[in-house]
Amino acid sequence: MRIFRNRTATAAIVAVAAGALTLTACGGDSGSSSKDDSKKKEDAKSQSKPVQIGDAQASTGPAPDVPGAKPGGTMTVYQEDDFSHLDPGQIYVSDGKLLSRLIFRGLTQYAEDDKGNLTVVGDLATDAGKSSNGGKTWTYTLKDNLKDANGNPINSADIRNTVERLYSSYITDGPTYLQQWLSGAGTTYRDAYAGPDKGKHLPDNVLATPDDKTIVFNFKDAQPDLPQMLTMPGYSVVPVETDTKAKYDTAPVAVGPYKIADFKPGKSMKLVKNTHWDPKSDSVRHQYVDGFDISINHDDEDQTKTLLADQGEAKNAMMFTGQVATTQLQKVVGNEAAMKRTIQGYAPYVWQLNFNMDRVKDKKLRDAITLALPSASVFKADGGAYGGEVANSLTSPTTPGYSDKFDPFNRLKKPNGDIEAAKKLIKEGGFEGKSLVYAYANTPVRQQQAVLITTALEKIGLDIQKKEIDSATWYEQVGKVKNGLDLYMTGWGQDWPSASTVIPPVYDGTQIQDGASNYSHINDDHVNSEIKRISKITDTAEATKAWAALSEYISKEVNPAAPMYYTKVFQIFGSNVGGIRYSSDSSYVDVTRVFLKK
Repeated sequence: MRIFRNRTATAAIVAVAAGALTLTACGGDSGSSSKDDSKKKEDAKSQSKPVQIGDAQASTGPAPDVPGAKPGGTMTVYQEDDFSHLDPGQIYVSDGKLLSRLIFRGLTQYAEDDKGNLTVVGDLATDAGKSSNGGKTWTYTLKDNLKDANGNPINSADIRNTVERLYSSYITDGPTYLQQWLSGAGTTYRDAYAGPDKGKHLPDNVLATPDDKTIVFNFKDAQPDLPQMLTMPGYSVVPVETDTKAKYDTAPVAVGPYKIADFKPGKSMKLVKNTHWDPKSDSVRHQYVDGFDISINHDDEDQTKTLLADQGEAKNAMMFTGQVATTQLQKVVGNEAAMKRTIQGYAPYVWQLNFNMDRVKDKKLRDAITLALPSASVFKADGGAYGGEVANSLTSPTTPGYSDKFDPFNRLKKPNGDIEAAKKLIKEGGFEGKSLVYAYANTPVRQQQAVLITTALEKIGLDIQKKEIDSATWYEQVGKVKNGLDLYMTGWGQDWPSASTVIPPVYDGTQIQDGASNYSHINDDHVNSEIKRISKITDTAEATKAWAALSEYISKEVNPAAPMYYTKVFQIFGSNVGGIRYSSDSSYVDVTRVFLKK
């Protein structure tokens, strides 16, 4: 999944949730020792454990009560950026996922315990799915009495609509796993199916809806991860009767416990209770507060200062994707009372500097830039030791198969770059004075990082032209094949614990198209063939080993993107906010269980 804003994270309640970080007495933007780094990466590995598959009983609501929870009141949410999309089919970023947990539902979802263990259960479906035909066929049955916020019954035709509309031309930014799996490897999914734009249905031998409550997926290859994949917000249901096609992105219809009552783009959003949501059909979500008032345009510093002060409205306020600002770290860490209302943890994301390989074609130039990058300084601008740490790989320590011994660009020994080695490659390639366009989002953190990165690249003799882009449309802009850019940072994390959710979506050259996640436009024959081969391996251990080898090949032999830093989270909440807990699923606080204490 993409990181939308400054960073996303897997948060953990201190000393409670699995994988929680041990607090250190560091302040400001100081780094952490190698011993601390090792321990943190060990914590991260605990998040790579496989999920469990739940049965019908585990899928039956209502959700277990949260200890001490009380109903009532309105929760205030501070958010830096607007939501880039509201159409579920377009949601593939972190803050959109948090919102989707409140207003949307899909066939499956994750249930989570207090130790961070995840179990896939049925959401709209009665269970996590039943497989047959060697894992190529999956059957789902819908629960009884499901309705959208308008009171319309939800049936199998709505699930068909949800899947088929993903092939429409106006869907450009969501996940593509399901579409690609249905179409089969080796072709872009839009080429395999004309879609509803031309009035076509997927054939029954691909997607069948034999009655109002049954949905049958038929894949060309075994897809054992389908239950996990269907938990993604991009596959949340869009009912037929309320589907306004391209206009749905501005006014979606809720199925979850809350619905949008008012939305002022770029300013605010108000959520109220969806009276047609039945808690007996939902084994995970709660509806404790009366609503959420989401206020946009609050950067990290604003959020941190306001929540730390804990006055008035702020007592009932929370962050969605906000983080404790780097400038406020010492004040928060040094305040014992404030620390009791924080969460922190290791995230499954990697920030990387993409090379547009259509424009930056020489590997020696890409290697030189990679060597020069001041990764330590860059992550410290994004929360210091609590915000991240230097990345040595294109996969995160939370990803099965990750190795901290793989470090082709000596990132761990020279975390702030090797300027002399980079200069040597620049001279050898005759790249002195070469002009490159570096794009960055218009947020304070990205602006600070842009200065650090361009300064380093200018030191090795490059002419860097900076281009600032609106953060609300960041991925839409860099996601265009003809984006006119040379260098740009993106963040990516596993959609579930497998490198199959990292390497294929980001590095498969057969999937280069507008809105796809191959931001570097890598199109390497060996990489493409290996992705196709490994995707068919059903033995998890064997597949993990193969993905790890391919990840190393991509970095060493192609270098389409330079790993910058892994992300962590450090968030603070108002003193009257209860139920805050790390979510291995959302990589943030679990928004489905929050309440106001009084």
